[in-house]
Amino acid sequence: MRGSDTSRDPCPWVILNDAGGAFCMGAIGGGIWNFIKGSRNSPQGEKFRGAVTAMRTRGPVLGGNFGIWGGMFSTFDCAMKGLRQKEDPWNSIAAGALTGGMLASRGGWKTASVSAVFGGVLLALIEGVGIGISRLTAPSPQQMMPPPPPPPSSS
Repeated sequence: MRGSDTSRDPCPWVILNDAGGAFCMGAIGGGIWNFIKGSRNSPQGEKFRGAVTAMRTRGPVLGGNFGIWGGMFSTFDCAMKGLRQKEDPWNSIAAGALTGGMLASRGGWKTASVSAVFGGVLLALIEGVGIGISRLTAPSPQQMMPPPPPPPSSS
């Protein structure tokens, strides 16, 4: 569970860390995606040049979008931890819903509401899969018990 994770930075710093990590993921993934897309959409003989141009122009845009999402999500996650004084999956689910709603808020209440529900459901699925995997990989209580002591030797 997330509450026992001591390897993460404290809350103010995790926001910058997550935003930067999300930007890098988006920029690298977006660069690869747009390189392929630019190569496919370029005329014969200009494939490499078109691929590099598409990668350079669109890759950072996708990275910025990922960075904004990661920063907002971490901000809301930290806010939920501070408000609730707990670290549990509900913080991430609420942060996903708030992030989805805020990012779609320019489209009006209906769009923001749909995006908030989608963000909450998506994070609930992610948290559920994470909990399921951790339960499957956790040692059973029998495996955690120490072995019985050896019988006393009879002399």
